[in-house]
Amino acid sequence: MSEPRYKIVFDGALQPGVDLTTAKPNLAALFKSDVAAIERLFNGSTVALKRDLTHSDAQTYLQALSKTGIDARIESETAIELSLSDVHEQPATFNEPASPYAPPRANVGENLPAFAVLKPFSVEGRIGRLRFLAWTMVLSLVTLPIVGIFALLALGLVSGDSTTGLIIGGIFAFFLFLGFIIVSILFSVQRLHDIGWSGWLWLLNLVPFVGSFFPLVIMVVPGNTGANRYGPPPPPNSTAVKVLCSLWIVFFALVFAGGMLGGISAIQQEYESNLESSYESGSVTTDEVEVETEPANSVDDAAEAAPAPVDSAKE
Repeated sequence: MSEPRYKIVFDGALQPGVDLTTAKPNLAALFKSDVAAIERLFNGSTVALKRDLTHSDAQTYLQALSKTGIDARIESETAIELSLSDVHEQPATFNEPASPYAPPRANVGENLPAFAVLKPFSVEGRIGRLRFLAWTMVLSLVTLPIVGIFALLALGLVSGDSTTGLIIGGIFAFFLFLGFIIVSILFSVQRLHDIGWSGWLWLLNLVPFVGSFFPLVIMVVPGNTGANRYGPPPPPNSTAVKVLCSLWIVFFALVFAGGMLGGISAIQQEYESNLESSYESGSVTTDEVEVETEPANSVDDAAEAAPAPVDSAKE
């Protein structure tokens, strides 16, 4: 006896709280089709989206369809017996030429890829939190040596008083900074896609106060576990992604340690400066006291040194 087979059917029903304006684009994105091509699925008639499935495969397809907002269900395939006596000859039919205005059609039951293809330099696709941090670390590790070399060359040009070299260096620095910003935006857009948000939300980074914590939101909010309107989920994180992401912990630890040492050194210098200024203030006060007693001593000395009066009558 053969294994029972199942099919997934849909009659246009939607899940509670989901409207057609949401379900249709989600279903079209899932099937990588046009919204007009799936309009016929919502005419109220029962349509088999996928046939001849095992129970486990049917459950997998049903979970993916449920995330789009439609209310599909699993039904058993009915056994079909063929009899040659029931076969009737049909008249030949002529297919009309396809209209150039007809919407494109796609097989709504096509297999979806399990994971999305990674495209670092594209606004399409999805990346998770760890991969976003890992890619940002790689971008920083590539950019920092270039910036260091450029800084050394700039110091040499300044000491040599080369105006042309400074202009060329400024242009190079501008394009380097522009490239860094563009690649960072691409990473952020793919991270927003993984959450299920539009990439245009990156512009919130330019809003005062909101832009101060929005990058933290991108790094903390988890992405959708299944497929969304931006495609299948990203592949699992590799060992390299986890290692690169852990470098951020080392980086922040070094920054914290450097800040603590710098703060302690600044406090020590401030204490020594205050102590030295207090000592100098005490010395100045002592000198002023000595200067004030000198006039009194000089008057006494003058009085003692003055000659005795002479009696003119005796002379």
